Amino acid sequence: MEPSPLLDALNDVVEPELGRGLGELGLVRAADQGRRGKAEVTVAVPTDPYFQTEALTALLRDAALAVDGVNHVDITLDVLSEDEQAELRRRLIGDPEATAGAQPAHGHAEGRAIPFADAGSKTRVLLVASGKGGVGKSSVTVNLAVALADRGKKVAVVDADVWGYSIPRMLGVERPPLAVERMIVPPEQWGVRCISMGFFAREDQAVIWRGPMLHKALEQFLTDVWWNEPDYLLVDLPPGTGDISISLAQFLPRGEVLVVTTPQPAAQRVAQRAGVMAEKVNLQVAGVIENMSWFTGDDGARYEIFGAGGGGQLAELLDVPLIGQIPLTIPLREGGDSGQPIVAAAPDSEPGKAFASIADWIEEHGPKRIYRSELKIV
Repeated sequence: MEPSPLLDALNDVVEPELGRGLGELGLVRAADQGRRGKAEVTVAVPTDPYFQTEALTALLRDAALAVDGVNHVDITLDVLSEDEQAELRRRLIGDPEATAGAQPAHGHAEGRAIPFADAGSKTRVLLVASGKGGVGKSSVTVNLAVALADRGKKVAVVDADVWGYSIPRMLGVERPPLAVERMIVPPEQWGVRCISMGFFAREDQAVIWRGPMLHKALEQFLTDVWWNEPDYLLVDLPPGTGDISISLAQFLPRGEVLVVTTPQPAAQRVAQRAGVMAEKVNLQVAGVIENMSWFTGDDGARYEIFGAGGGGQLAELLDVPLIGQIPLTIPLREGGDSGQPIVAAAPDSEPGKAFASIADWIEEHGPKRIYRSELKIV
């Protein structure tokens, strides 16, 4: 196509799923401006079904009508062929035809490094861990992610709790990821993109896997998913210190660990093991978050249902700061069940403000270890 103001305007439109300009993605097929102010536009979308038809059409219409001389626009959406999908995937994350032996390869086997492991990556990786289940770790992950997104950051979440996946429900994600050839494009809700085993298994289905299969699934979550260089990647780890935590330490050596506990001593002692595990695999523990710290009654008094002091004691033992305390409220619990995170639904509530404060702390305190991509040991 010949360059034109209309084509330039369309090329600058950001495709909602992939988060890149249509020109960069090569998705504008036609951009014709007639003499009487009528423009005819044809744009390819990655797949069928395509979940952003209305959003993309509105963006195209606004861009075309902003061009001098255009007062009407006809928009046609086409679908990429299989060969075009393969080329798009190759351009974004790697060559789908690479092989390991006789079988199609994935991730590392394709020769692609995990993007977040490289010293030049701009993504800050936060691993949310706990020693035991039932402390609200996933709720903390979701609300912290939304709080960071509210600050204008590009945020992504990996639900690495393969057995107890819950992130899609808590975020209120109601559609599956897109599959562009063998590249997965994660859905977005509340400004947060996420990937989870919950997209690939029924809610009533148990995932009965051992270490090697878990390792491969996590590797594909990190390499076969188009993340589009988020500012923050939050990883919701499963409870304990098993295979998944060890694998992620290998995949994400720049990750910072946030340890979640509740106030009672029993939970604090178990959560300590998650912090010790992080240190043993050379991950930085950034701080402790205490969840379910108190309940504020109608009388305004605080009731410490699960005791007090566990978060502070754990932070002291790990020699890291206690970066936040989250109160226990019914709306916080209900938001996790309904897909309405408290940070989005009630940002001025007591827990909403607590999560905002933790997000502020994270923004103000960068990682203690400095990685320089230009400095390499050979």
